[in-house]
Amino acid sequence: MYPLEISLLESKIGYTFKDKNIIKTALTHSSYAYEQKSHKIDAECNERLEFLGDSVLSLVVSEYLFEKYATKAEGELTKIRASLVCTRSLSSFANKIELGSFLYLGKGEEQTGRTNVKILENAFESLLAAIYVDSGKKETVAKFLIPIIEEEIKTVGADVNYDYKTSLQQFIQAIGNDRIQYVCVGESGPDHNKIFEVVVKINSNTVGTGTGKTKREAEQMAAKEALKLFDVK
Repeated sequence: MYPLEISLLESKIGYTFKDKNIIKTALTHSSYAYEQKSHKIDAECNERLEFLGDSVLSLVVSEYLFEKYATKAEGELTKIRASLVCTRSLSSFANKIELGSFLYLGKGEEQTGRTNVKILENAFESLLAAIYVDSGKKETVAKFLIPIIEEEIKTVGADVNYDYKTSLQQFIQAIGNDRIQYVCVGESGPDHNKIFEVVVKINSNTVGTGTGKTKREAEQMAAKEALKLFDVK
């Protein structure tokens, strides 16, 4: 019966919360909070914690990469960080601790919400914020997060190229059965130095435009713009 007991989550993450209310808030989706309020029961959702968790995540990961890869340039570090804090990675991290099983969801989200990549991403960021606020220490967050980050780097490699197309595909699949289409709408320049322009469409709506020296690069840039439009990291 969902959600599972918070004590089980505490054992998975190796941290026991002093304030049980903050971890419950971190696990509370807006759909559940709305339903509770309709019954005149106060319930706060995890959106504020998600906001804080995004910054905590970025700081912890950035400090780790800065220290681990002392010889890498800023651009390389940014690329690695992007691959670690994207929706795909964060939802994967959430799945490693079965975070979906602990979420408080409204009835409308119960069927698919526990595996929804966007909901899992947001909940994971909220969890990080809850650990940070409850412990008062960034180091406590790092103690939990860094081993997960290190495992991810070993799996995908530190020099992974961030795949915006895959991230967009996963996001769209999670929210519905909309069809993604990449269309080359222009070419310019001489044959040895062409620039391609590509748009990405969801159903019939253009949601991103990108240019590149190859169609593949242009598609990646179009997908990146679409992810920015949807506020997907």
